Amino acid sequence: MIQLMTQADFALFWPTFYQVIQAQESYAFDPDMTQDQAYGLWCEQPLNTFAYLEQGEVLGSYYIKPNAAGPGSHVCNCGYMVAEQARGRGIARKLCEHSQQQALALGFKAMQFNSVVATNKIAVQLWQQLGFSVIGTVPKAYQHKQLGYVDTLVMYKWLAD
Repeated sequence: MIQLMTQADFALFWPTFYQVIQAQESYAFDPDMTQDQAYGLWCEQPLNTFAYLEQGEVLGSYYIKPNAAGPGSHVCNCGYMVAEQARGRGIARKLCEHSQQQALALGFKAMQFNSVVATNKIAVQLWQQLGFSVIGTVPKAYQHKQLGYVDTLVMYKWLAD
């Protein structure tokens, strides 16, 4: 079930969030941020944040927010995380599909991912399967914990008809 994330949901999600930022493979978030800082970043700054719950566990989450202001406010941005033990079960796909529906309901016309780490092949492939195109590459824009400096991709999808 996908629902708006509560503060209690985020507390359950925190171990996943922490594991993702500690890995330094996909998010350019400070690996030393506190749970309160993470909550502010993931749940308070965005327009909405959703949790994927199954049997009382938060197995994934995403946020949605405008990518820019004013004349660019019709394009949204989302970020997704899935618990390690739940990967490969289609949860990221469900979250992304849900986010696209939410984007349209909120009046957005397009979705843009500003910094998809190019070595995150599973995510890149999934986003492409869901209709996103790579519209740009930023060379060596991410310092991967294991691989050093790697490229990031800007990915985009027009949502409106």
